[in-house]
Amino acid sequence: MPSGRTFLVVVDDSPEMKAALRFACRRAKASSGQVALLRVIEPAEYQHFASIGNLMRAEARQAAEELLNRLAGDVNALSGHLPVLYVREGDPREELIAVISEEPAISVLVLGADTGSKGPGPLVSALTGKYVGKLRVPITIVPGSLTDAQIDQIT
Repeated sequence: MPSGRTFLVVVDDSPEMKAALRFACRRAKASSGQVALLRVIEPAEYQHFASIGNLMRAEARQAAEELLNRLAGDVNALSGHLPVLYVREGDPREELIAVISEEPAISVLVLGADTGSKGPGPLVSALTGKYVGKLRVPITIVPGSLTDAQIDQIT
């Protein structure tokens, strides 16, 4: 059972999430900690018929759970422990802040940053800007361009 810090990684569809996940796993292993994964499902926009909206929501939740379960194997292999899994529905920024507020074990937020010309990404921009005061944990921002070898070297 892990006894150190819990490193929270937001699981999204961005390529830089992989760097954040590896960084969190390596840091968790080095500190006898663990990784937590959060996947936020944005609400279904099709609300004309409630049954269709409910079906879309159920399918999105199932896909999120399948993704997290696949990643859990990678996390276990890299960190030595199975991660804590969270699936939430709503605005990603709001749900992330809520999970951090509700879960006292979470001690570090690890985000991957896009290194392209469009900026670091909407979540990194928001959480290092106007939302930074709403967080009770430090943020580690991992450049998405780092290779596995580079991440291993710094962790």
